[in-house]
Amino acid sequence: MTTSLDPPGAGDVPAALDAHVTRQLARLPEAVVAGGDTLRRVAVASDFAIEVFARQPEVLAALLDDADALPPPPRLDPAAPDAWPGLLRRWRSACSARLVWRDLAGLDDVAATLDGSTALAEDCLGLALAALEAQFAGRHGVVRDAAGAPVRLVVFALGKLGGGELNFSSDIDLVYAYESAGESDGARPLAAEEYFARLGRALAKLLDEPTADGFCHRVDLRLRPFGNAGRVALSFAAMEQYFQREGRDWERYAWQKARPVAGDREAGERFLASLRPFVYRRYLDYGALAGLREMKAAIAAEVARKELADDIKRGPGGIREIEFLVQALQLVRGGREPGLRGRRLLPMLEALRGARQVTPEAAAGLAEAYRVLRRLENRLQMLRDAQTHVLPEAPLDRLRIARGLGHADWDALASELAPVRARVATEFGALLSQRDEARADVDGDIAGYWRALPDGGDAAVLAAAGFGDPGEVDAALRDFARSPSVRDLSDAARARLDRVMPVMLQASAPADRPLQAMRRLLALLHNILRRASYLALLDEQPAALARLTGLVTRSAFLAERVAAHPLLLDELLDLRVEGPMPGRDQIDAACSAALQRDDIEGALFALNETRQALSFRIALATLDGRLAAVDSARQLAWLADSVVGVVVELARREMQAAHGQVPDAPFAVIGYGSLGGEELGIGSDLDLVFLYDAAADAQSDGARPLEAQRWFARLAQKIVLLLGTTTGAGRLYEVDVRLRPDGGSGLLVSSLVAYGEYQGERAWTWEHQALVRARCIAGDDGLRDAFERVRAAALGRPRDPAALAADVAGMRARMRASLDRGSEGLFDLKQGEGGLVDLEFLLQALVLGHAATHPALLAPRATHGLIAAGREAGLLDAATASGLQDAHAALVALGLAHTLDRRARIVPHGEALGAARAAITAALRAAGLDATSPDAPAPPGTPAPSGTSAPSGTSAPL
Repeated sequence: MTTSLDPPGAGDVPAALDAHVTRQLARLPEAVVAGGDTLRRVAVASDFAIEVFARQPEVLAALLDDADALPPPPRLDPAAPDAWPGLLRRWRSACSARLVWRDLAGLDDVAATLDGSTALAEDCLGLALAALEAQFAGRHGVVRDAAGAPVRLVVFALGKLGGGELNFSSDIDLVYAYESAGESDGARPLAAEEYFARLGRALAKLLDEPTADGFCHRVDLRLRPFGNAGRVALSFAAMEQYFQREGRDWERYAWQKARPVAGDREAGERFLASLRPFVYRRYLDYGALAGLREMKAAIAAEVARKELADDIKRGPGGIREIEFLVQALQLVRGGREPGLRGRRLLPMLEALRGARQVTPEAAAGLAEAYRVLRRLENRLQMLRDAQTHVLPEAPLDRLRIARGLGHADWDALASELAPVRARVATEFGALLSQRDEARADVDGDIAGYWRALPDGGDAAVLAAAGFGDPGEVDAALRDFARSPSVRDLSDAARARLDRVMPVMLQASAPADRPLQAMRRLLALLHNILRRASYLALLDEQPAALARLTGLVTRSAFLAERVAAHPLLLDELLDLRVEGPMPGRDQIDAACSAALQRDDIEGALFALNETRQALSFRIALATLDGRLAAVDSARQLAWLADSVVGVVVELARREMQAAHGQVPDAPFAVIGYGSLGGEELGIGSDLDLVFLYDAAADAQSDGARPLEAQRWFARLAQKIVLLLGTTTGAGRLYEVDVRLRPDGGSGLLVSSLVAYGEYQGERAWTWEHQALVRARCIAGDDGLRDAFERVRAAALGRPRDPAALAADVAGMRARMRASLDRGSEGLFDLKQGEGGLVDLEFLLQALVLGHAATHPALLAPRATHGLIAAGREAGLLDAATASGLQDAHAALVALGLAHTLDRRARIVPHGEALGAARAAITAALRAAGLDATSPDAPAPPGTPAPSGTSAPSGTSAPL
């Protein structure tokens, strides 16, 4: 019987297979032919294994007795080096035959076979190198560095051995290196370079050279620096210099899987740690896709030239395409995400799925394809222990492979294989085709116009595209095209810009203010052009380009953020940006990761990057309408809480290192204003007060002790300094500490006792207003509870209603006279009559006037919670409460929209604004808090209101 893929005249292939199996089994001793079905399956699938069983019948006997047992490794006698090759080869054959047996018996899956092949290669390398090192030490001594310390060879494995996924009969890609220069200390000394070159060549020969027993492992040294033209072994310093000056994209892929497998492994790991910046760039590295395109083109040319369509490794939809796809995505993101730096393919594919860089469907399909193809690859090589990846042409071999894999014939196997390879080819093609597909809808006239600049091009093209200010936009674009940052671009970068600009132009034409949008885009591009990786990101990722253009045209604030910190482009690619916003626990975990850094500078940089990324994500969700403004303000406050908590820990570490710690003395940071009320704005500063609780005579227990007050004062100073320190990733927050007791003349940090006395005896009404929204945002739990008791005592005491109303109304009138920036037809959302501060004053007066009889008013800090508590206490009727909630949401949304577009929070009057103001004003008047008189008296010693030191202690969440 012949199959549709068998050539004419193939004959009765199944009968030929039966005859072949009979002949193979006849070669084995009768005593071990009791192997039954497993032995027959081996005879079908592996001439190599039958050959081993015939030459070493004890191997088959051992498998029949216990298939889990490993053949014992050989002892390489120093006195008999001529026997080493045979011992290694016979042992490798025995272990490999065991892998064949276990595979065909169904005892191992493909992962176990790859693990077994990897371990076997490492063991052979270790045995061979140990024997040769002893031999070389006897002849030439041991290499020692300038300090007299011994230096050993480091054997790096690249490729599948480095990745721990060696196929059955693969060669092994090795690179030799050594940590430092020196000379051997024997009777015939050699310089380190010559010593290790000779040792490396001897190792390759011992493993690779064919003998009567075959080979142990084929060794390929061509991946070393400079390839065959390079030295066999290089020092680490020479290796580092090579990668800095000569390293190419394909070498980044190769060294991605590098692993020390023999010799001085600890030194090898140190070198790989130093090489990490070469392999994984710190930024999103979409430039790696250009290297992948070149490699793909070279592979395609090789496939066409050598007719490798049936090559399941290099051909279309083959193993290499899965490897390249996973490795490319690792290279792109691994610099930012350490979890993507692994060597093994399937775990990294799962990590990419977890990071949402590969869809679950694609990840599952690729993982299954990889298992199918690697299993088939192993079976092709098990047939005759040949390093092959090509599907066989001979009908008998085809049937043997098919039957060994459980298929009736070759057609059945081919039917299973075709869709697997098609899936791989589709996924791999999609990785590199996104760029070109996104350009398909770009107007050709726009593209032509851009390429003709600065000297050619017609502004009429811009008018036709929809630009409202075509002349001014044209002038801005010509200036940009003439600028040195564009003129001096490399050919590759200019080609990327020529692909990106038409897309951005076409997308920005419909903007409300196209000229302003274009100026923002050009300012951003000026910064990006200095960083080729970011231009590559926009070129390779159409989704990021579309998001960026939309963001820049709608938000001046976010455009400035991206221009100043292009790393934020990462957020435009993160699929999580469209999903649920991170919760408080997730924000805490992301910020706390900075504490893993040992150095303060690195920790601050990492924390800044995290804060930038999360605040950007929050702002983008607000801009897109996926997050309500009040929810955005709450999340920004949570983020600030987490950042301050991390900074407190960093500052505490520094203080403890220098002065020890103050035993049994808790510390806390109190957030006032919009931070305390969980209504923080984008770009807002933080109103902070610092507390501690220690005995009067307490001091720190370090080598340079400080008394408690000085210790905590320095701690607070460090916290303020660290929050305001500028790093390459920006600055965390501006801090305002003027709301502490006694304001600017008071101590930076207060003891709990002093703070309680101040709030109970000397604080003004406006300071108690500020205390309404205050909450502990970081510090020790015991002091948090103590602060709550102090706050409750200060706010919950009985007050004279008339005096309270006079104080609150008077202060509000004074503030409005100084700070209201509204004018005829324009309204100040924060300070105007019926604005956010009026609402704050209303709620603060509600708490101060009624907390003594309604203690539930003390719990909430946020506006919506205070309104709800007022309604529950019967102090606000349902209609009033509902109207105030709506008014608050409307004013915050208006203010945030203006902040995002860098516009003043002064808005024209309108129906919705009028309704919000009316609700707040009516509630104020009903409460007797009409603050229309700017001449209302202020308490003696009250500071002049200005910005963040406003008596309310709050700044609106804008």
